[in-house]
Amino acid sequence: MNKKQLTETDIISKYIMPHVEKAGWDSMTQIRQEVKLRDGKVIVRGQLGVRKTVKSADIVLYHKPNMPLAVIEAKANKHEIGKGIQQGLDYARLLDIPFIFSSNGDGFIFHDKTVSEGQPIENEISLEEFPSPQQLWQKFTVWKGYTDAQMPYITQDYYDDGSGKAPRYYQLQAINKTVEAVSRGENRNLLVMATGTGKTYTAFQIIWRLWKAKQKKRILFLADRNILIDQTRINDFQPFGQAMTKITGRTVDPAYEIHLALYQALTGPEEYQKAYKQVDPDFFDLIIIDECHRGSASEDSAWREILEYFSSATQIGLTATPKETEDVSNIDYFGEPVYTYSLKEGIEDGFLAPYKVVRVDLDIDLQGWRPEKGQIDKNGELIKDRIYNQKDFDRTLVIDERTDLVAKTISAYLQRTDPMAKTIVFCNDIDHAERMRRALINHNPEQVKINDKYVMKITGDDELGKAQLDNFINPKKAYPVIATTSELMTTGVDAKTCKLVVLDQNIQSMTKFKQIIGRGTRIDDRYNKLWFTILDFKKATELFADEKFDGPPEQIMNSSSDAITDLEDSAFDDEFGDTINDDEPAAGEVSETPASYGDTAADGEWDKEESDYIKYRVAGVNVTKVAERVQYYDTDGKLVTESFKDYTRNTVLKQFESLDDFVKSWNEAERKQIIIDELANHGVIWQALEQDVSKDMGPFDLICHVVYDQPPLTRRERADNVKKRNYFTKYNEAAQIVLNTLLDKYADIGVSEIESKDVLKVAPFDKMGRPLEIVKNAFGSPKAYKQAISELEQALYDDQHSA
Repeated sequence: MNKKQLTETDIISKYIMPHVEKAGWDSMTQIRQEVKLRDGKVIVRGQLGVRKTVKSADIVLYHKPNMPLAVIEAKANKHEIGKGIQQGLDYARLLDIPFIFSSNGDGFIFHDKTVSEGQPIENEISLEEFPSPQQLWQKFTVWKGYTDAQMPYITQDYYDDGSGKAPRYYQLQAINKTVEAVSRGENRNLLVMATGTGKTYTAFQIIWRLWKAKQKKRILFLADRNILIDQTRINDFQPFGQAMTKITGRTVDPAYEIHLALYQALTGPEEYQKAYKQVDPDFFDLIIIDECHRGSASEDSAWREILEYFSSATQIGLTATPKETEDVSNIDYFGEPVYTYSLKEGIEDGFLAPYKVVRVDLDIDLQGWRPEKGQIDKNGELIKDRIYNQKDFDRTLVIDERTDLVAKTISAYLQRTDPMAKTIVFCNDIDHAERMRRALINHNPEQVKINDKYVMKITGDDELGKAQLDNFINPKKAYPVIATTSELMTTGVDAKTCKLVVLDQNIQSMTKFKQIIGRGTRIDDRYNKLWFTILDFKKATELFADEKFDGPPEQIMNSSSDAITDLEDSAFDDEFGDTINDDEPAAGEVSETPASYGDTAADGEWDKEESDYIKYRVAGVNVTKVAERVQYYDTDGKLVTESFKDYTRNTVLKQFESLDDFVKSWNEAERKQIIIDELANHGVIWQALEQDVSKDMGPFDLICHVVYDQPPLTRRERADNVKKRNYFTKYNEAAQIVLNTLLDKYADIGVSEIESKDVLKVAPFDKMGRPLEIVKNAFGSPKAYKQAISELEQALYDDQHSA
């Protein structure tokens, strides 16, 4: 066979794989084909979200399962030998590997990042010269600078249960870079990974490798919330089995090797509560600190004393949101992150859900509210005379009509989209969460009649509400649907199917904002959770525009200076005595009482009703919605306000500058579906465009009309135009019947239907015989049938548009 006619798959099987295996690579353990590194970014418009298609790396070569070494990109022989190099370089960047090969079956272009200065980075080698595993591993270890002492750490495999689950590329990078750092004797390490990217699973694999390599024998996993410990023990850490225990009752049992503990269970303000002192300072040789941006980040935290007591241990901090303020710093303690995987990267790769933002402006929030002279509130309190603004509402001043309008807006959104979409409403405090629960119940009477758990307040003070948390986060449980909360659900709550995050809370802290947004960023394809909506009543989403939102963490702590506080917050605190810190939801840091160090009921909540300031309550205020606008996550990670028609116009014009360019490409395409799919891959969601413009037009007319302002034709009009021309007279009777039927299917469904290879299997063709019979009887051969379809498409689009 002519080599030039072989497909890419043939080139791999006939030329590349035989020579790779001949070089000594084991096909069972060292070679993986079609390695999918990304999931495909989700594009959202309207109420629809679709994934972009992503390519897989053709071949990845491994020293061991945890150690990728090289990527091979193959192309058909009709292409130049080095055509796949740039694609391979992109995959190599994700895998953090130095060796890239490109081949068309004639040989290889070898891109080698390990070469010495002055040597060529790329060389052409023959098929027979492909390097052996030993050759690449030796070059790799020299490039990495590994010592003999590091090898037990480096070469230990990650945990594999045989199910096929393996760390994603960024998790593997995080694991390997952390293990490498520990192997070099670096005992303070920070991992920054966006919420929903599997920090705990990554931590498990790090512990597993260090533990199995016998380099770390006693390990402590620290968290500050019971739910984090229990989720970890039951899920990701389950393979540790009998070697693992959860520290309870303030007793550290030396019989176990893997210990999971709440900070609160290990320490307290009284000496007798400091359970960690039961063991020697060198008892643990590895400590993993989950959500390290909270308690352990502050120098004067009572919880930091645990880390300082076990200072000889290797300590690894995990966080999605490293805290960097003037007086608190993760970087100051742990050092610069060994690896960072951001929300933006997660969305681009398709591992995290993108979001659309619905900003709602209320007149009272924009204009403020001032009491009448001598006005008293519902409780008989004289309302202090000043202008109350958005920051005051539901914090120092409750306006019943505002609460009601927010609840009405949330309910209306759910009713017109999906009334059963899991929703978290973030309120200012527990009192606000309770009032919001009541208002939402009153605006959803039909749903509440079906199940009275449709709306639940899930806060630290409410045992019934907290008991429903597991049901809320369980995708298999329909109820509760709406959870109103204050602090309890800001972090550590793995609500994979949460589709709506409502912000009616004053959020000043970037750390807290990131944590709250993280409640919606998980993707769950099984339950069609690909994206989520943020309904913002407090302008909190303006923080998306802050360069610190998804930028690298920068240390700004100044240990020698006095603490600098936000002046506006400070003025508020001076006047109203509200001492809660938006950054610190953990109960133990608000009030270090003996109770706060136990398994606290509040578990991070703090009821401001116990504070000494007065919260005024008024009713009878006219509150209206002034504006509502929708913003989408754009391709560059920014929020943009534009209609889907605007988005389509901008996207298509980047591909086809003029109408002539588009029509020419459309007419020359062997299959129109190729162009349709390509535009979909750039974010043109056809279903959304049909809903926005017309369901009767095909993709060609939708683009001509929306992008190039051309008068459109419906599919039925195009089909009728072809019939009017007596187009079919050149075909025999059997062919005319087939083509007429195909034309009707085009009018009903679209061009993709007549191009489908299965169209002859469905009604009414199924009554005419088998597909091959139909083709032979009507057209003589498959080639002639294919030509007839091509000519039919030309006839369909042969009109005024083909300028």
